[in-house]
Amino acid sequence: MKPDTAIAVTRPLRVIGTPIFTVVAMVFCVGCPPDNRIDLNTFLAQQQQAQEIEAAEAEGGVSTLPMDNYLTAYSIGTDDVLTVTLTGLEEPTISSIYRVRVDKEGEIDLPLVGEVNVGGLDQIEAEAKIKDSYVPNIVRQMTVNIEVTVFDTTDVVVSGSVQLPGLVLLRRTERNLLYAVLGAGGVSAEASGWATLRRVRRPKDEVTFDLMDPVQLDAALSMDPLEDGDQIVVHAAQPNTVYVGGLVNRPAPLSFPPGVKATVLQALAAAGGLRTDVFPTEGTLIRRQPDGSDVQVLLDLDRIQRGEDENIELAAGDILWVPETVETRIQGWVAQNVFLRVGATVTYNATGVEFLNSNAERVQTNQGNLQDSFDPFGFLTRNAALSNLGAAAAAAP
Repeated sequence: MKPDTAIAVTRPLRVIGTPIFTVVAMVFCVGCPPDNRIDLNTFLAQQQQAQEIEAAEAEGGVSTLPMDNYLTAYSIGTDDVLTVTLTGLEEPTISSIYRVRVDKEGEIDLPLVGEVNVGGLDQIEAEAKIKDSYVPNIVRQMTVNIEVTVFDTTDVVVSGSVQLPGLVLLRRTERNLLYAVLGAGGVSAEASGWATLRRVRRPKDEVTFDLMDPVQLDAALSMDPLEDGDQIVVHAAQPNTVYVGGLVNRPAPLSFPPGVKATVLQALAAAGGLRTDVFPTEGTLIRRQPDGSDVQVLLDLDRIQRGEDENIELAAGDILWVPETVETRIQGWVAQNVFLRVGATVTYNATGVEFLNSNAERVQTNQGNLQDSFDPFGFLTRNAALSNLGAAAAAAP
């Protein structure tokens, strides 16, 4: 019987009783390092645990006393100028208006009663104390109204990533880092949340706080009040940069605006998608931990692409690597050197897809072009989805 030359060899070749694919895999795996990566579920569980611990520490470490002090009503103090309106001192319906300054002892001088100490009192408390000084010893009835006409202020300089950099005037109860930044219009979109305080009279006492961290904000509010000439610098955020490499079409650092996060699939798309001459199915996420160590996470790209695994967000400084595996090494070698068809060996330099389709116009089969005939499961085109996604992202304005 004449052999049918159109049938490819389906039995694996054997070398001394061992399938040739196994032998090739053993050759390509020589020198492969041990896999120390953790799986994605373990990594997510660790991240969740770390966040819970951090939240518990922040909740237990924050004292509400400093913030409560600054959220109360304004306290009258030295060098404030008050406008005091006394109704009923001379006649029941006649108002007498006095403009007085608070001295170093917190006292003001009023007619008939003399010195009245209002230092440290808020407006309502001061009105009540002044009224008690007149009623009932001087008059039987009186209405008192106080308005702080001039506040004693502390002048500080705020610069960096704020809306209105420059000189900021702070009232007595506002002499802290938080009110200084708010007085400069608040942080800008480029701000990182970190601010540095430089004391003009104590230059060695420079200190930096993360104003987004409740514990550090509490520490900032607990510091000695700001003084004239103190300087606050609000730092700009660094671009969110992740590094994508390995079996992708355009390996390179990818920078995103501050505050913008990229997922695994978005980063791969921005890197031009996975290479199509091999068949990568896994990735490695390398993330630097707070203690300086690196954790490596095994990512199943197939499951992420199908939505079966979480398409996690990448953090600034992350490395997303699509590594070579035994399978991709074999596939790359086959794609670049050998293509078996009808028992023959063909050497070429193009990719498998290009080879299969190069003669499509000249040679047709009943099943379509050569790629359809000899690559029916899309071995060489499996990553087309990510490639197309990457092309669309690159073409977007």
